[in-house]
This record gives sequence, structure tokens and C-alpha cells, in this order.
Amino acid sequence: MAIINRYIMKELFKIFTISVGFLTMVLFLDKILYLTEMIVNKGVTFLEVARMMVYISPAFLALTIPVSVLAASVVVFNQLSSDSEWVAMKANGWSFLRLMRPVLYFSLISYTLANLIIFYALPWGNHAFKQLIYDIVRNRANFDIKPNVFNSDFQNLVLLAKDKEGEALLKDVFIADSTASETPKIIVAEEGAIISNPEQLKIQLQLKNGAIHDLSEKRENYQLLNFDRYDLTLDLPNSENMQKRALVGNRELSFRELLERIDELRREGKTTYAEQVEVSKKFSIPFTCLIFGFIGAPLGIKSSRSGKSGSYTIATIVIVVYYAGFISTQNLGSFGKINPLLSVWIPNLLFSAFMFYLLYKMQKEIPFKFFNWAEDTALSIGQYLRNYYYNLLEPEPAPRPPVYSIDRRQRELDEQKKEILKRKMEKINTQ
Repeated sequence: MAIINRYIMKELFKIFTISVGFLTMVLFLDKILYLTEMIVNKGVTFLEVARMMVYISPAFLALTIPVSVLAASVVVFNQLSSDSEWVAMKANGWSFLRLMRPVLYFSLISYTLANLIIFYALPWGNHAFKQLIYDIVRNRANFDIKPNVFNSDFQNLVLLAKDKEGEALLKDVFIADSTASETPKIIVAEEGAIISNPEQLKIQLQLKNGAIHDLSEKRENYQLLNFDRYDLTLDLPNSENMQKRALVGNRELSFRELLERIDELRREGKTTYAEQVEVSKKFSIPFTCLIFGFIGAPLGIKSSRSGKSGSYTIATIVIVVYYAGFISTQNLGSFGKINPLLSVWIPNLLFSAFMFYLLYKMQKEIPFKFFNWAEDTALSIGQYLRNYYYNLLEPEPAPRPPVYSIDRRQRELDEQKKEILKRKMEKINTQ
């Protein structure tokens, strides 16, 4: 039995590794254009792009690990059934639940891995990514501000410096500030220094000996304000857009930070539905690994008639149904329509009931009449659509009227020759 357990565990981890790698690379394809743009337009090095991919990967792994657990379980047990190994095991007196031991160990390992990623790797990756974006933007802010060239990299600002000393000291600075579109400002200063604030991920422009020209909303009044020193916070150029295009969701806060955030919002009298959903998700998503592992084994065995393609189809259907329900209940919880802590657990509870139903039927060897009917129906529909699709692609053979006419004429001539020969033979016989 230990040999069988090791064999099943080995196959599960092999398919799991392949599936995680493949699905993660598929998700990265969505970011390839963005990363290429970063290299070409932003001057980002390949090493920095590699670091970005490392920081983004925990967000992808939080999604691909549960999916890969289901795929591995379905494919491995589908193969066991297709190769009649499942029948041989039953003939030796091994029950279905006895064969679930390696699935249990595999699911527990995946569950632990998913917890480590969600609780530790994901907040670390998102925070490190934001820090990297800040470093890139800060360096570009120092180097891209060129003398006598209008710079519009910073949001709602147009900056012009007549001279530049070193990397961060600007001379004769002119700034058009349109942050408040109804009351634009013109700022001039003798000099300005770029100061970085790594803790708050901000960049400040410290201006000295200048003036602020301000217009009222109706452009009726004009105000001039002189200053000795004025600190202007610069929005990182495209930093928010860069983060939104790269990160997956807003899950950068750790479990402790989420709890602190909830307490802070409650003190301010604000709702905490979204934050409570995020707290609950940190526990519900890893738990999916345990459910998918035990759901995949019965479905893999029962889909053996349709081969590996059928197993992948069933896994895809289960994943789509689960995540459709998960997203729906998550949104309802975020808006307070249902209990936010319970919202993301509703799909887990429903699929847990489905899991116990499958395990009971497999252990008692009760036939899956509905499942068999659904599988046969799906295969029939798939075969019909496949034939219909091929008929659309393959044109009908062109008619061959000339060939047909020649063949028919040749047959007519042969018949005439036979008739003439027959008459000659009859005439010879009568003589």
C-alpha cells in the first residue's frame, strides 16, 4: 500500500507542478505587453523586470494553486481509471477512501503552501513591488528633468527649469499646476530641490524664493503669494496606473494590518465590509485546496470514458462554477448585502456538501446516473459541434460534370458495340 501511496503522490505533484507553471505563465501573458512597455519607454532594466515578476507571482499563485490541485486530482485518477489500475485496486480489496490517503496528504501540503503565500508572500510581494515602482519613478524624476525642456511626467503638473545642477537641484523653476482644474496656479521660484521620502513613497519639490500666481474659479480675482520656501508634493508619474496594471487586486495588507484598518474605520464611523471580506478570504481561499483535492478524484474516475480531454473539461466546469459563485458572494459581502465574513465561505460550504456526496457515492459504489447522463449529453453535443465546425471549414467537393459525361458516353458506346457484336454472332449462327 505504501508503494501505491507514493506512486499516487508522485503523479499528483507532477501534474500539480506542471499545472501551476503553465497557469502562472498564462496569467503573466497579460502583463507581457506592460513589461515590454516598461523596458522600451521607461528605461527599466531586465533585472528590474525580473524582480517585478517575482513580486507579482504570489498574487498569481494564490489563484493557480487551488486550481492546480483540482486539475492534478482529476487528471491522475482519470488516468488510473483509464489504465484499469483503479479496477485492479478494487479487485485487491482496496476501498476508495483508503486510496484517498495520498490525496489528503497532497491537499494538506497544498493548503499549507497556499496559506504561506496569502499570509506572508502576497503582502511582501505587493509592498516590494510598490517600493520598486517608487525607486524607478524617483530615479526617472531626477534624470528626466532637463534644462529648458517642458516636463509633463508628473500628474497635473508641467515643469520647466532653465538650469540644473547635479541630479536634484533646479534653477529658475516654472510650474503650471492644474491639480484644481477650476483654480489653476502658476508657480515660479529661483531654485528647487527634489527630495525623496522612501517611507511614504513620495517625492517632494522644495522650492525657495518664489511666488504663486492664483486665479479664482470665475477668473475674476487674481492673487499673488510670495514665499521663501514652498514644499510641493509630486504625484509619482503614472505610479498608480503602473501599479493597477501590474498588481492583481488590493490584497497588499497583511492580516494584522487589515485588523488595524478595520478598527480605525470603525472608530471613524465608516463601514468595514470590504476589509472584513479580505480577512475572510485569507482563510477561505487556502481551504479550497482541501475541497478541490477530494472533488477531483471521483470526477476523474467517472470521466475516464472521455479520456483526458473529458477530465480537463470537467475540471474547467467546476472551476468556472466555483469562482463565479465566489466572485458573486464576495461582491455581495463587500456591499453589505450579506454577512461579509460568511460571504466568501458560501461556495466552500456548497462545494463541501458536493464533495461529501461524491465520496459517499464512490465508497458505496452507487452509480452516478445523472453524472453519466450529463457526460453522455456533453460528449454528444461536443461531437455535434466538432462535426459542424469541420463541415464549415471543409468546402464541399466540386462537381465533375465533364468526367461524368465522358464516362456515361463511354458506357453507351460499349453497349452499342456489344449490341452490334451480338447481332453479328446471331447472323453467323443462322447461316
